[in-house]
Amino acid sequence: MSRKLLVASANRGKIREIKTYLENLNGIRLEIIGLDEFPALPEVEEDGDSFQANALKKARARAEQTGLLTLADDSGLSVEYLGGEPGIYSARYAGEDATDEENNQKLMEKLKDLPEEKRKAAFICVMALVDPHSGEEIVVEGRCDGLIQLFPAGENGFGYDPIFYLPDFGKTMAELPLETKNQISHRAAALQKLKSEVIKRFGQINDEDD
Repeated sequence: MSRKLLVASANRGKIREIKTYLENLNGIRLEIIGLDEFPALPEVEEDGDSFQANALKKARARAEQTGLLTLADDSGLSVEYLGGEPGIYSARYAGEDATDEENNQKLMEKLKDLPEEKRKAAFICVMALVDPHSGEEIVVEGRCDGLIQLFPAGENGFGYDPIFYLPDFGKTMAELPLETKNQISHRAAALQKLKSEVIKRFGQINDEDD
């Protein structure tokens, strides 16, 4: 018997990536679905003060609405020198309707006079898994560390990828092949941790009713 796991997203690429990690874990069988199966659900306002707060809010809301085991995530860029900015405002750093280029430009402008060692940054992803039946909640964090480069490079990414430089590779995230990016990303790191937690804490999941 398998149990449904709702990924609180309509992003098919994200759902496919999650499936590769969680669909069949040591006999724990999960049928992974997305929000496209629940088109009438209202939006969940992401008004938390941290990635964890937003991820938990989304996971709890969707779990309550659907009665399904639910996974939600929140992610963004954190720059050490700026006290964690842009953080939860990563997608709208330069304004509500800002483009990726505008967000990148604002960040580069803030850091333009700083030496490399003061431009440390990390992509962070927090994932929250909520079981509405048992009340069990799992929260994990993945991160990918790098530096902010003061000029964009690469065509393979989006968001802050063109200015997120990875010293170990000598390239920005946007210059890496997608396969490599998916192996080292903050989401991949979070999924690896989540995979371990699911095996450890939901090992008897298939003994339960759907």
